[in-house]
Amino acid sequence: MMGLMPSEETRTETRTDKTETLTVTGTRAEPGRAASTPSTPSTSSPRAWTTWTTRLLMLGIVLAAFNLRPAITSLGALLEEVRDGLGMSGSVAGLLTSVPPLCFAVFGVMAPRLARRFGPGAVVWAGMVAITAGLLIRPYAGGTAGFLAATALALMGIAVSNVLMPVIVKRYFPDRVGSMTGLYSMALAFGTSIAAAATVPVTNALGGGWQPGLAVWATLGVAAVLAWIPFVRHREAPQSAPAPERTADTPGGRGAGPAPEQPPLRITRSRTAWALAVFFGLQATAAYITMGWMAQIFRDSGVSAGTAGLLLAVIMVMGVPLAFVIPRVATRLPHQGPIVLVLGLCGLAGYAGLYFAPVGGAWAWALLLGISNCAFPLALTMVGMRARTGAGVAQLSAFAQSTGYLISIPGPLLVGVLYQHSGGWGLPITLMCALMVPQIVVGVLAGRDRTVEDEAGR
Repeated sequence: MMGLMPSEETRTETRTDKTETLTVTGTRAEPGRAASTPSTPSTSSPRAWTTWTTRLLMLGIVLAAFNLRPAITSLGALLEEVRDGLGMSGSVAGLLTSVPPLCFAVFGVMAPRLARRFGPGAVVWAGMVAITAGLLIRPYAGGTAGFLAATALALMGIAVSNVLMPVIVKRYFPDRVGSMTGLYSMALAFGTSIAAAATVPVTNALGGGWQPGLAVWATLGVAAVLAWIPFVRHREAPQSAPAPERTADTPGGRGAGPAPEQPPLRITRSRTAWALAVFFGLQATAAYITMGWMAQIFRDSGVSAGTAGLLLAVIMVMGVPLAFVIPRVATRLPHQGPIVLVLGLCGLAGYAGLYFAPVGGAWAWALLLGISNCAFPLALTMVGMRARTGAGVAQLSAFAQSTGYLISIPGPLLVGVLYQHSGGWGLPITLMCALMVPQIVVGVLAGRDRTVEDEAGR
C-alpha cells in the first residue's frame, strides 16, 4: 500500500535500456518467528514497474496537481458576478470562500483509510472524477444551495488528492522527495495562476456569462481522469515500484536503510506535528483569503476586472518557479526556519502596501504576496521531512492538512463579515497582516530538524 513502508524482502533487480523491473519474493516474518526461506512467487505476484510506468505516474501527478486549484481561483475571479447572479450577501460569499478548507479538513482525513481499502491510485482517480463532475455541474445547479453542493463535490476530490500527493511522492520517489514535491507544487501553482488569469477573458470569449466561464475548467479534469486510469487497479503498488532507499537527498534519511513496518504513531503527542499543522492552517488561511478575495480587493480599489484577475494571477504564478526551487533548497537545510522568515516578511510587506497604496503599488504587492504564498510548497516539503517512513508521512500529512484546514476555515468567512460591516478593506487587511506573525513563529518551530517518530510515543 502506497504510503505504508513494507518490510524488506529478497529483491532482484534487472535493468535494460528501456525498462527497470523489480521482483519481490519471499515471505514476511510473523511476530516472534524467524522469516522463512524465500519462496517462488505466484504467477500473479511479480509485477513489472517499467520506466514508462514511472513516466506515466509523473504525468498523472502533474495533471492531478494542475486540477487542485482552478475550482477555487476561477470562482475568485468571477465572485462578484456569481454573487449578483445567485443573490449572495457578503457574508454568504465569505461562507463560500470558507467551503474549500472545510471540505479539505473533513474529507482529507479520510484519504489514508480510503487508500488502504481501495488503493491510492483508485482514490486519486475518483478524486479527479469528483473534481470534473463538480466543476461541470455547479454553474448550472440552480441556486446557492446547489452551487455550494457541487462545489463541495469538487473540493472533496481535491481534498483526498491533497493528502495523498506527499504520500505518493514519498513512496515512489523516496530519493527525489524535494524535486518531485517541487514538480507537483509547480504544476499546482501553474494551474492556480492560469485559472486566475484566464477565467475573465475566457468568460468574455464565451459570451460573457459566468456559468460557461466556470464550467470550462472541467476540461482539465478529463485529462487527469484518463491519466490515472492505469493506476486504479495498482493495489499492490509497493511491490511494483523500486524499493525505497534512504539517501542523503531523502528527508530524514542520511543513508539509513528502510524502516520496518510499525504500528500507527500517536501523532497528537508530537509537538512538531502540531506546529506543522498550525503552520499549514495559517498559510492556508492566507492562501484562501487571497484566492477568494484578492481580486475583489483590487476591483474595489478601482482596478478593472481584467486587471484584477491578472494581479491575482501574478500572485499565483510566483509559485510556479518558486514552488520548484523552495522544496529543493529546503531539503538541503537542517532547519527551514530562515525560509519561513523570508516568506513571512514578504507577506507583511505586501499587506502593508495593500493597506496604504492598493492601486499605486498593486503589481509590487502582488509580487510580494506571491512570494509569501509559497509557504504552501514549503509546508508540503516539511511534511515529508518531519517523518522517516511512508507510514509516518501518511499520518502526518493527514493530520497536518486536516487540522490545518480546520484552523483556516474562519479566516475567509471573517474577512467577508468584516468587509460587509466595515464597508471597506482596512480591517480585513489588518487581520491578514496580524495572522502572518504567528505563522512565522510556528513555521520556525515546524522547521526544526526532528521527526514525529522521535516525538510520538507508540
